[in-house]
Amino acid sequence: MNMDDKKIEELRKKAEIMPTEAGVYQFIGEGGKIIYVGKAKNIRKRLMSYFLSGRDENAKQKAMLGKARNIKAVITPNEADALLLENNLIKKYQPKYNVLLKDGKTFPWICIKKERFPRIFLTRQKVEDGSKYFGPYTSITIVNALLELIKQLYPLRSCHLQLAPDSIAKKKHSVCLEYHIGNCRGPCEGLQSERQYFDLLAQVIDIIRGNADEIAQLFKSKMDEAARRLDFEEAQSLKDAITKIEIYQSRSVVVNPAINNVDVFSLLLDNDVAYGNFLRVAKGAIVQSYTLEMKTNIEEEKDVLLGTFIAEIRRNMGELSEEIVVPFLPDIATSRATFVIPQKGDKLKLLELSERNAKAYRVERLKLLETAEPEKHYDKVLRLIQRDLRLDKLPRRIECFDNSNIQGTNPVAACVVFVNAKPAKREYRHFNVKTVVGADDFATMSEIIYRRYSRLIDENLPLPQLIVIDGGKGQLNAAVQSLEKLELVGRIPILGLAKRLEEIYFPGDDIPLHLNKNSETLKLLMHIRDEAHRFGITFHRQKRSAAFISSELSDIKGVGEASARKLMQEFKTVSAIKLLSAEEMTPVVGARIAKLIRQYFDNEKNNNPNTSQSL
Repeated sequence: MNMDDKKIEELRKKAEIMPTEAGVYQFIGEGGKIIYVGKAKNIRKRLMSYFLSGRDENAKQKAMLGKARNIKAVITPNEADALLLENNLIKKYQPKYNVLLKDGKTFPWICIKKERFPRIFLTRQKVEDGSKYFGPYTSITIVNALLELIKQLYPLRSCHLQLAPDSIAKKKHSVCLEYHIGNCRGPCEGLQSERQYFDLLAQVIDIIRGNADEIAQLFKSKMDEAARRLDFEEAQSLKDAITKIEIYQSRSVVVNPAINNVDVFSLLLDNDVAYGNFLRVAKGAIVQSYTLEMKTNIEEEKDVLLGTFIAEIRRNMGELSEEIVVPFLPDIATSRATFVIPQKGDKLKLLELSERNAKAYRVERLKLLETAEPEKHYDKVLRLIQRDLRLDKLPRRIECFDNSNIQGTNPVAACVVFVNAKPAKREYRHFNVKTVVGADDFATMSEIIYRRYSRLIDENLPLPQLIVIDGGKGQLNAAVQSLEKLELVGRIPILGLAKRLEEIYFPGDDIPLHLNKNSETLKLLMHIRDEAHRFGITFHRQKRSAAFISSELSDIKGVGEASARKLMQEFKTVSAIKLLSAEEMTPVVGARIAKLIRQYFDNEKNNNPNTSQSL
């Protein structure tokens, strides 16, 4: 494999661990320069398509892959926002391999013109004249439909007249057709005041921004009033208007011109590592996203870590914006910037988006570590378990037990083994319960633990550094009793993991340990417990199924379960076996048993003459 092939293979492995959400991906060249920006509904799936063997590639794409040295991704709330972010990044960074293709693309905006009686219209050009702009929108159809909705609900003017106070007072204008058909209330003749006009305009802005709950409630009250008057046509019209308002309540978070020159910081803590994400919003659009991994000490507080992250970004990126959105106040102060902790609205959504990108980066790093340095990854997980559970030794070998029975039938148990935090499936064991009658989980657990570890001791096999019991205090105490008989208490740490609240119980302690739901320790313990349950329930189903389908055959005197099972495996159904001759069964179970089975079914048929011959 030559050097170029190695680089492409490294990129492919990086693509394999990218998030599966919507967003934007970037191919990075030498010196960290962005050479290509693309959008995707599923980032990982789209990136992997670049590396499919046999895929038709143009020369430009081959050249781009040859120049790429890294891949980065930014998650967005949806595909439409990915399209907007892609456009912003292309215009900012002018990537070599797609600038000529997409840089000229301009999205539509809704403009509320700065006038005495403002007009509302669609535009593709933003003019810095004090007018308000909303967008950009990814679909011209959506913009036209939204403007049509506004026109239906609110009679605002559409003419280009200069409605100065003196011209209206001097009656220089007269109402047009739009007034007569109800689309305008005639501000040109002074029939509508500025205050009345701006009251309507405020409702329009709420609808455009998506803050239309109060507007919808207003329309609903009018609809109810119309229904009380038995004006069902008006009520239906208002109901349709409410439906249309609700459809347009959502809007883009990635681009919002009301948010200008803002930096967003989020922090994700994960034991001895912290992940900080930085978003920069300039002129109403996200133009930068950067995530940093920081090693932490146990005594460091989160405000100190956030302050360290902000200082590092300032060192690398230069001066920060005057407004900084944060999840909590850092331990640093700045004279020119204001820290904002949002509680609702677009800034909160931007903070949540930053947090999602930090989480995606964390997943990417862990998967990369697991792929590139698996032993280092698993050692890290084991050290976390040792610390969280206060174990004396690193739990390189963990064994977990689960019981399975339904109404006391076919009781079985399962033991799964994890070595270095990975399943060792060849060492999984099933147990048929021998000494317990009925559904007694405690007695079953006691029997299985004793059988398992007495055998390991007798055969001088390695003992685990941790035993996990699927269950609470009752199952744990039963297991401990067996360990006491074997003089293993104190030699092997043991715990019970209860399902309801994922509580961890230790012997002799009535107060359970609660770990954070995102803890790697709890995640691994749950994974081991669930694997034991899966393995046990699968065996239990197989046993019940085998017992059911072979019961009629094994009830024949002289025919055992093993022979019945062989026949069922070969011929599938009892009905098919009833049609066989003794000679046909002989190769499977031998002549003696074949003759017994044939005689049994012949006698059954003779004793019941109504039995169908086609069984």
